[in-house]
Amino acid sequence: MLALVVASVAVVIVTSPRPALTHCQMPCGIYDDTARVQALREDVATIEKAVTSITELAGKTDAQSINQATRWINAKEDHASAIITTIAEYFLTQRVKPVVPGEKSRDSCLKSLSDHHAVMVVAMKVKQNVDPKLVASLKDAVDALEKYYEITGH
Repeated sequence: MLALVVASVAVVIVTSPRPALTHCQMPCGIYDDTARVQALREDVATIEKAVTSITELAGKTDAQSINQATRWINAKEDHASAIITTIAEYFLTQRVKPVVPGEKSRDSCLKSLSDHHAVMVVAMKVKQNVDPKLVASLKDAVDALEKYYEITGH
């Protein structure tokens, strides 16, 4: 029984997607916005592939198809969670700077917060659905962040 538990844990560790590429929470000032946005785009591409594969496997009842559908569902969930984590722990905590009420930049700060929040909301909806339109909305929401950062190589 212990061997089964150890094997199960090992499978989970080995098959889990890469950790969210957030930055440390130290005031080091070393940021790579291009890499973070690229990681978000890779997460979206994986989600898009997962939604397509889940749709193709829907209705199949053989064990292999059920296994693959389950794996794609898990991948979709994990990558949507990675997006939410990256937005929360990298962008919102380190890159979106708060402003004092009444400052001229307050409206632009609120717009930035709204755009980052939109990514998180659509990622949450993607976790709950297999609608390709939501995946397209997620891609658009991620692309909308580019205006806030100096993104290279796009």
